[in-house]
Amino acid sequence: MKNLVPYALVSLLVSSLTLGIYHFSGIGKHPQFSSGHKDDSLAMTVNNSMPKYDFSNWKSGPADFLLAARMATPAVVHIKSIQTVTRRVYDPFYDFFGMRPQEQSPKQHVSSGSGVIISSDGYIVTNNHVIKDADELAVTLNDNRTYNATVIGTDPSTDLGLIKIDADNLSILELADSDLAEVGQWVLAVGNPFSLASTATAGIVSAIGRDLEIIKDQMAIESFIQTDAAVNPGNSGGALVNLEGKLIGVNTAIASPTGTYAGYAFAVPANIVKKVVSDLKQYGTVQRAFLGVRYAQNLDGTIAQEKGIEITEGVLVEGLSDNGGAAKAGIQVGDVIVTIDGVKIKNDARLRELVGRNRPGDTIVVEVYRDKKIEILNVQLTDQEGNIEINASERNELLNKLGVELRTLSPEELERIGAESGVLISKLYAGKLRQETSIKENFIIIKVNEKKVGSAEELVQMLENQQKGAVEISGFYPRSYRLYSYTFEL
Repeated sequence: MKNLVPYALVSLLVSSLTLGIYHFSGIGKHPQFSSGHKDDSLAMTVNNSMPKYDFSNWKSGPADFLLAARMATPAVVHIKSIQTVTRRVYDPFYDFFGMRPQEQSPKQHVSSGSGVIISSDGYIVTNNHVIKDADELAVTLNDNRTYNATVIGTDPSTDLGLIKIDADNLSILELADSDLAEVGQWVLAVGNPFSLASTATAGIVSAIGRDLEIIKDQMAIESFIQTDAAVNPGNSGGALVNLEGKLIGVNTAIASPTGTYAGYAFAVPANIVKKVVSDLKQYGTVQRAFLGVRYAQNLDGTIAQEKGIEITEGVLVEGLSDNGGAAKAGIQVGDVIVTIDGVKIKNDARLRELVGRNRPGDTIVVEVYRDKKIEILNVQLTDQEGNIEINASERNELLNKLGVELRTLSPEELERIGAESGVLISKLYAGKLRQETSIKENFIIIKVNEKKVGSAEELVQMLENQQKGAVEISGFYPRSYRLYSYTFEL
């Protein structure tokens, strides 16, 4: 036993030293997180003695969603879309005597979705289908504050919309580079499914560049990020974030035989969101760029073998627009587009996404496979008619409150409809016109308060000069020369 005493003393000394190092080093203690608004970087401190840590290159374990949830939840809002439906009511008593007085019985229909705050002064991105038919929009923040929202603009081709509330110092989500999203990475979906506020679900990116053909627009751009995070009705317009708490997509759709979550959900990539939001804020409408490839086919092994092509990935050009940038730059029928600005092209959906991030007049670098060689071409993109000019719409704060987008009719259009002047209502959003009148899109305004109006700019100036009171606008709808008048209050 005496021979064991020195060993016991040594063991005790080593154990005490180990416990001391463990205690004073802070190993095993939980880190404390703190976050700020807008561009404040997330910091991690241990015992308030360590310096702030930059999370830009931080990688989390697969089960750690705390950071992403803390970053995303305050920046995701609940949107109520309120639509007033007018019914015609007939009284049988008056019908018996051949009289048919029509009473208007308004009825409200309320649907809900989600949105993501992207700037501290109140800009919120959501889905177009969440706000499309609304007469009024109510936005509830994570802290239960509620605001009425105005629509800045919408883009049916990507199913995105931009709205704004009158608030400051809001929590925001920073947009990530969605090109860096990879199959297998963990993501968090945050939204308001079934009106259950601030719900977070986790999953992985299960595919990239999905084209579902669900956006019913002639110029639709679909290149969805697919995830298996649970998404349900009400999640539309909500956030899909990476583990750093940055937005990589806006949740938009689910694939389901029942209408509820069945394993797959789809989000618009953040890089598309960034372009659409920028255009809507700067120009009032999205500046859609086109490559000038009229017909294209996704290349695969079977097609490659039939046509004697040695590669199996890319987009095969089968037709070109005469006035498009592709033909002018030298792209030919039979070429295979393999990259755009260095990004690999696997399918037509990815091609349309990358082209759609640009504006008419921008130049992109296109690599094509031709005659067993790679050709590099610089292509200047155009709009659908082959023009390179930016086509901005008339938008300002007053028009946002009215919920209307205006466009001055061209001389050719005026000649076709037989009018001297006119201003077209190209889009209607939630706002005063929808709330107070039954006016429809494509109405052509020819008079304001009995005074002729020649352009959208002149119409806006007339309204701004009046400032308040009743306004009467008169005009007609295409293919109907009956005059209509609508009155609303400024």
